[in-house]
Amino acid sequence: MGEQIYLDYQSAKPVDPRVIEAMMPFFTEKFGNPYSLHKTGDEATDVLEESRRKIAEFVNADADEILFTSGATESINLGIIGYMMRNKRKGNHIIMSEIEHISLHNIAKYLQRQGFVVSNVPVDQYGRISISKLEKRITDKTLMISIGYASNEIGTIQPIAEIGKLATQKSIAFHTDAVAAEGLVDLDVKRDEISLMSLSSNDVYAPRGLGVLVMRKGFRVNPIIIGGGQERGLRSGSEDISSIVGMGAAVEIMKKEMPTEVKRFTSYRDRLIREIMETIPDTYLNGHPTERLASNAHFRFDGVEGEALLLSFKDLGIAVSTGSACSSKTLEPSHTLIATGLIHEEAHGSLQLTAGRFNREEDIDGVLKATPEVLKRLRDMSPVYKPKNR
Repeated sequence: MGEQIYLDYQSAKPVDPRVIEAMMPFFTEKFGNPYSLHKTGDEATDVLEESRRKIAEFVNADADEILFTSGATESINLGIIGYMMRNKRKGNHIIMSEIEHISLHNIAKYLQRQGFVVSNVPVDQYGRISISKLEKRITDKTLMISIGYASNEIGTIQPIAEIGKLATQKSIAFHTDAVAAEGLVDLDVKRDEISLMSLSSNDVYAPRGLGVLVMRKGFRVNPIIIGGGQERGLRSGSEDISSIVGMGAAVEIMKKEMPTEVKRFTSYRDRLIREIMETIPDTYLNGHPTERLASNAHFRFDGVEGEALLLSFKDLGIAVSTGSACSSKTLEPSHTLIATGLIHEEAHGSLQLTAGRFNREEDIDGVLKATPEVLKRLRDMSPVYKPKNR
C-alpha cells in the first residue's frame, strides 16, 4: 500500500497478485464465450464450471447452486426480490434486522411499494438480534428471513445457525448477506441451513464487479435481468470469465490461508481495542465484545466528530473509516449505531479500523501512535467535550 497505512479493508480490498496472475490468460489468450460451440468456447465452459466448483466448496454448497452476478448488490436483489416475487402467492411478508446494509433497507422500501410487508427485528446494545424476538415476528404469511451474517460496520456476528434452524422449522427461506464475513468466518450453507447467500468477489481479494448468489436446491427465484438465458435463465448476460477465474483462484487461496490470517487479524484487533481503550479516556467499543469479526475494531469517542477523525488520519497518511462506505456521503449518523441505542451525538463520533491481508504489525504501531495525538488535538478544539472518565 506504499507509505500509506491502510486500515479500511471492509470498504475495499486490493486484488491479490496471485489472483491477477490466474486471470491474465483469460483477457487475451483464453477469451472464449462458454456458449460458443468450438474449442475456445469449450475451454471457457470448462474454466467457468471449475471456478463454480471452487466457490461452491468455499461455502460447502453444490456447484449447481452457484449463480454469478455483477456484484453483491445484484445478488441480494436477485435473492430477495426474486424469491419474494416468485412466491408471492404463498405469502407477502419478509423479516430483516434493523442493522442490515443500506442496500437491503432500500430493497425493503421497494418491496413495500410492491405490496409486501416488511418487519424489522431490533438488536441489543451490541448489534445482535434475539432469536425469540425474531420468532415473534413470524406469521403465516412470512416468506423469508434476511439477516446479514455480520455487520459491515461494527463487526458483530449474528447467531446464524440458530436463525437457519428456526427458518427450517417454520418452512421459511433464510437469506444472508455474507459479504462482511467472507474470509473471516467458516461459511457453510448446509451446516447453518442457509437457503440463499450473497457474496462479493472483492471481499476475497479478487477484482470488484462480480457477485455470487448461492441458491440451495428446493428454492427458486424469478430473474430480475432478462436476456439470453445464461446462468440457468436466472441471470442473463455473458459471464465475465476472467473475473470468475479470479474469484475461483481467490477463494482457493482464502480457504488455505484463512486460519492463519484470522489468527493474525485477531491479534491486531485485540491489540487495537486493548491499547486504545486503555490510553484514551472517554472511549467506548461498538459491537459485541466477543462475537465479532476478527478484523474489526470499532470505537466511539466523546466530544469529536467522525469526519474530523477521518480527515485528521488522512493528513497523517492513514486510511480509516467512520462506518459503511456505501452510506458515507450523507451527513446522517449510522443507522446501525442508532439501532444499538446510541443518540445522534454519540453515533457521530465513531472510528472503524479494519485490518486485512497486507497489513503488518508496524501498521498497527503507526495507528496506535497517531490515535492519542489526533484525539487530544480534536478534543482540545472541541467546544462540547467535557472529560468524565478519569
